[in-house]
Amino acid sequence: MRPMIDPSAIPPSLPVLIAGPTASGKSALALAIAETGGGVIINADALQVYDGWRVLTARPSPEEEARAQHALYGHVPFDADYSVGEWLRAVAPLLQGDARPIIVGGTGLYFRALTEGLAEIPPTPPAVRAAAEACAPADLIADLERGDPVILARIDTQNPARLRRAWEVLRTTGRPLSDWQAETGPPPLPLDAALPILIDADRDWLADRITRRFDKMLDTGALEEARTNLPRWDHAGGARKAIGAPELIAHLQGEITLAQAREAAIIASRQYAKRQRTWFRARMNGWSRIAQP
Repeated sequence: MRPMIDPSAIPPSLPVLIAGPTASGKSALALAIAETGGGVIINADALQVYDGWRVLTARPSPEEEARAQHALYGHVPFDADYSVGEWLRAVAPLLQGDARPIIVGGTGLYFRALTEGLAEIPPTPPAVRAAAEACAPADLIADLERGDPVILARIDTQNPARLRRAWEVLRTTGRPLSDWQAETGPPPLPLDAALPILIDADRDWLADRITRRFDKMLDTGALEEARTNLPRWDHAGGARKAIGAPELIAHLQGEITLAQAREAAIIASRQYAKRQRTWFRARMNGWSRIAQP
């Protein structure tokens, strides 16, 4: 794929941030910049951090990794969960290294924490997380109306994960999430200290790319990768969220045909891309937008 911008026009000492929806060409742009001006390509995708899913999460291939330094890909165990705070702590030493950071991915919360800071909130105990998952959204909202109306006014109440997170913090710490956020320290990499690039992909173009990419994944071993992970699927942590994984596992367990798994995975990928595009457009106004194609 031809780079969307001229990599040689970017000062070699300037950190680069590249965000965009799945299948939009982020990794190719990051590699072009690294090969032209140097730097370490740092993963900012919450699905590409897990081991066991190289093909299905479109992690850089071994050949691509040999062309430039890469970091934070496939370093989290399959059965573990991984938080924004853990990613931010892993990134911190890489920002102080000799190589210019080129941070690329599709997880908006990672970029938000990186450029705006992140409150150091104590981890949620499993019992509290289980209670939140068992609680109806209306009950979560009612509790937050009493305990943290400020955060309730900020978040999308149609997003169960955001509701649960605010409720969990309140229940775990006894303090509103809004209070924790108000005490957030300085960001590790302020937006004005980097070149922030947001790939704004055309919906139809992206839908076609997603279809062709998933077919390529199947051709290059995604099903075999899922078969390898099948014995540990029941113990998967965040790796369970990999787009296409539940569908391929369901096929291997005899629940659906491969054609049905393919169609469901493509639909899931398109829905994921839609959520990403919506999030980026609402929260990344200070980024340089580059149209694709």
